[in-house]
Amino acid sequence: MSSALDITKIREDFPILSRTVRDGKPLIYLDSGATSQRPRQVLDAEYEFLTTSNAAVHRGAHQLAEEATDAYEDAREALAGFVGADADELVFTKNATEALNLVAFVLGDDRFEGHHVGEGDEIVVSELEHHANLVPWQELARRTGATLKWFGLTEDGRIDLDSLELTERTKVVALTHQSNVTGAVLDVARVVDMAKAVGALTVLDACQSVPHMPVDFRALGVDYAAFSGHKMLGPSGVGVLYGRRELLAQMPPFLTGGSMIETVTMEGTTFAAPPQRFEAGVPMTSQAVGLGAAVRYLERIGMDAVAAHEAELTARALEKVSAIDGVRIVGPTDNTARGGAVSFVVDGVHAHDVSQVLDDRGVAVRVGHHCAWPLHRAYGINSTVRASFAVYNTLDEADALAEAVVAAQDFFAVR
Repeated sequence: MSSALDITKIREDFPILSRTVRDGKPLIYLDSGATSQRPRQVLDAEYEFLTTSNAAVHRGAHQLAEEATDAYEDAREALAGFVGADADELVFTKNATEALNLVAFVLGDDRFEGHHVGEGDEIVVSELEHHANLVPWQELARRTGATLKWFGLTEDGRIDLDSLELTERTKVVALTHQSNVTGAVLDVARVVDMAKAVGALTVLDACQSVPHMPVDFRALGVDYAAFSGHKMLGPSGVGVLYGRRELLAQMPPFLTGGSMIETVTMEGTTFAAPPQRFEAGVPMTSQAVGLGAAVRYLERIGMDAVAAHEAELTARALEKVSAIDGVRIVGPTDNTARGGAVSFVVDGVHAHDVSQVLDDRGVAVRVGHHCAWPLHRAYGINSTVRASFAVYNTLDEADALAEAVVAAQDFFAVR
């Protein structure tokens, strides 16, 4: 392997990668686009917190409560530095889906003056979107009487930014930074310029980009962005919403109750400043601590190095899989502006049958529509096989993927 990273050493940090599956086959985990594996450093951080400092954050003056609050806010600080934001611009949520719903819900509230989406306004998405960044906007349109419009797709699986013209009625443009199916990376700078030209807000689904490349939300110029812990070597049950400070300050709350208030009387309530305003109840503290550890782990490796390594893996997989007769890549076939999700169809074999043969050989991939039903319908296919890479994968595993696809063709006699 030509990568400068010591992948053998990195893999030692991930206990699950040493196990076997299906009658002793070494595990080849190529499903990180759904959920990544966690290094010992993340597991240890959660264990250390739970066994030494577990308490409710922002709710006590005793030592454990102070330590828990410090650990929680230290994680927020670490995440802010990782994505080019200030700590008060990051809201902890239970996942990116909740983060995107939070924005969509608040944009339908007429208290959000100047940004409220109403009847006759337009919300713009694309056919490429994950359901988490599509359904909340459909619901916002339904609730408010706004119109949902969308960019189409290019032949190679990118968002076609020339397929739709934004207008002065466009209030929100919500797009995915990197597709979880085609791997295509969005030209965010162009989208931001298009949105600003008509006074629209930009919302970025960054679940597939933040774990795999350097991302700076402030430099990108987006208004909101969301990502999840479980896709970036961190715990499940925790996600993050980024919002520009001035926007968060104007936003009414999403959930109400404990921890998000300033004062409460029987006659009324005033709300805390962001980000606490959007973190009602006792938060997912140990998960946030674990996510902070995941960020520090990735920073020690270096996100430029992570991106370079995964680009090498993706190039190898594209080369090997696309060279197999009867296999079609769904998405860009070159490695330009592309991430490490490689989706494909095998002629004459259903995706689920392909995955069964791969699984029998220890190769874990995902099959189906990958929560991107409109994209699959746009290309006239029901499902695809998807291999998705992370920093702990190897070139040998990319080769094993291609060998397993050939084995599936042989098993079903379509070669």
